[in-house]
Amino acid sequence: MAIDIKYFNSFVLKKTVNLQDVTNTQANHKAVFTGLPWNPSGYPAFITSSQVLPNGLKGRAKHTDTITENARNWIIEEARIRGGYNNTDVGYSPRAYLREDVNEGEVKENALIYSGIYNSLTGLNETNVFSVGEQITKATDPINGSIQKLHALDTNLAIFQENKVSNALIDKDAIYSAEGVGTPVSSTKLVIGQITPYVGEYGISKNPESFAYFGYRRYFADKYRNAIMRLSRDGMTEISQYGMRDFFRDKLGEITDDFFNLSFTSTYNSSATSPNNVVRINSNLDKLEKGLQVIIPQTTGPDIVALVLGFFGSTNGSFLDVFIDKSPGSPNGSNLTFNKFVKEKVIGGFDNYNDNYVLSLQKESNFTTPTTAQNTTTDFYTLSFDDSVNGWTSFYTYKPSFIFSLKNNNLTTIGSEMYLHYSNESRNEFYGVSNNSNITFVFNANPSIVKNFKTINYEGDSGWEVNFLESDRQGNYFDQAKQIKSYDEGLYTENGIPYRVGFIRKENKYFANLVNNSGARPDEVVFGSATTGIKGYLATVKVSTDATTDPGGSKELFAVSTEFVVSSR
Repeated sequence: MAIDIKYFNSFVLKKTVNLQDVTNTQANHKAVFTGLPWNPSGYPAFITSSQVLPNGLKGRAKHTDTITENARNWIIEEARIRGGYNNTDVGYSPRAYLREDVNEGEVKENALIYSGIYNSLTGLNETNVFSVGEQITKATDPINGSIQKLHALDTNLAIFQENKVSNALIDKDAIYSAEGVGTPVSSTKLVIGQITPYVGEYGISKNPESFAYFGYRRYFADKYRNAIMRLSRDGMTEISQYGMRDFFRDKLGEITDDFFNLSFTSTYNSSATSPNNVVRINSNLDKLEKGLQVIIPQTTGPDIVALVLGFFGSTNGSFLDVFIDKSPGSPNGSNLTFNKFVKEKVIGGFDNYNDNYVLSLQKESNFTTPTTAQNTTTDFYTLSFDDSVNGWTSFYTYKPSFIFSLKNNNLTTIGSEMYLHYSNESRNEFYGVSNNSNITFVFNANPSIVKNFKTINYEGDSGWEVNFLESDRQGNYFDQAKQIKSYDEGLYTENGIPYRVGFIRKENKYFANLVNNSGARPDEVVFGSATTGIKGYLATVKVSTDATTDPGGSKELFAVSTEFVVSSR
C-alpha cells in the first residue's frame, strides 16, 4: 500500500450544514463539525450538488421554494497551530512521501517497543506516538523464548523471558573503559539501554502470574526447571532448594502450559416460563458461574452458542434461571453443555502483613466454581516462604485467584469476591471455611538403629492431638500407634472419677504413651496392643488441633519429643 502526502501544509475545505432539522425555518443552520466520513445516522452530513434542500436553508429565499445548495458554510482546516483571515500566503513546504509495502502487524515476542512521553508540566501527551523514524525497539535473545514479564525498579528494568532473566538500564546506557571491565566511566541518555542477562539459566516459563516483589526482592517460578526463584541484590537464588526440592519437582511438573476445555451438562427445564434470553436448568447448579459458554441444541438448524451473563435461583434451590446473551431458540433435547477454557496456574503474591512470599500451585482437573474449590478439590497447594528463616513455613487450605497487599494488609480474591486476611482471631479460616491446623514431622534420631518408640511429648498449648504415628515401611509391613486424643477430648468420667485416654499434663508439658495398633507380621507371636510402642528406624507423626478446645483460637506447638529404646529385634 502506498500513501502519498503531497505537502506538509495541506488544507482541507469542507462545506457542511446541519441536516437534523431541515424543516424548521427558525433553525440556525450554522456550520458544524462534519462527523465521521461515512455519515452515520444522527450526525451532520456533507452537502453535495445533487442534494435538494428546503429554501429555508438558502439565506433569504422563500421557504416554499426548493433549490440546489452548492456553496455554503466553508470550513478551512490547516496543519498549523493557528491561522487567520488575510494572513500571509503560504507556499509549498517540503514534499512528504511515505511508502508502506506491507500493511500488516508484526509480532516480536522477544522485543520491546516504547512510545513518546507524557510531560505533566506542559500537558504534552505522546504516549500514543510510535515514531518509525526513531530507534524505538530493543530485542532480547530469541533463543530464550518470549518476554513474559517486565518489572521496573529504580533505574533498572527486569526482563523475564521463558528461559532467561535479564536487566536493562532505563534512561541511561553505561559506557565502560576500553578494557571492558570495571566501573562504568560515563553514561548516555537512552530510553532502554543495554540488556545484561543475570547469571544462571532460569526464566519465568509461561507463568508470569507467579511473580511477586517486596523491597528489592523479586520472586517467580521456573516451571521448566522445577524451581522457585528469588532475585535480589545477591543475584538469583533457588529457594525451592530449602527443604522442598522434591515437592516442587513433582508438583510443578504436573502444571500444563496450554488452555483446555472443561465442560459439564445440565438438564434443561423446557416447561419453565422465562424471558426470551433466559434458560432454566435443574442439575449441576453448583458448577454454574458467569462467563461460561453454553451450547443449546436446536430442533432445527445449528446449535446456538451463547454466553452466561448471570443467574438467579429458586427459593428451594431446585433450579436456576440463567441469563444468556441471545435467544435460546427452540432447544432440542434436555441437556445443555456448559464450557469454560482454563489454564493451570502458578499464582504468586507477597504477604506484607506476615512478610512472606505466598505461592499457589493450581491444577484444573475438576470443574469447580471458585467459591467451592477450596472445599471440594485437592488439586492445589498453597504455601509460603519466609526469608527470615530461608524456609517454607506453612501450607494453607485456600485456593486464591489473586494475591496482593495494600499498605499493611494482605488480601486475596476468589471469583468476584475479595477477602482481607488476618482480620479476626479465628485461625485457619479462609473464605468462611474452617479447617484444623496440622503438622507432619519425623522422629529420626540415630537413623541407623532400629528403635522402639514408647512415648510422645510436646510443649505448647492444650488442644493438640495425634492423628497417626507410623514407622518406616519394610515391604508391606509397618508399625502404627493408635490415635491420641487431646487433653480435653480425652477426658471421661467413670464412677465419678475423671480419667484421660489421651494426653495428660504434668508441669505444663503434655505426655502420652504409644499404644501399638499393628497387625501380625510373619513369625510374630506378640503384636498390637500386647506390645509397647512401635518399632522402626524412624517414625512419621501427624498432629492437628482438635475441634473442641477453643475452636479457631491460637494454639502454640513449641517442641515435640519422644522416648525410645534400642529394639531387641
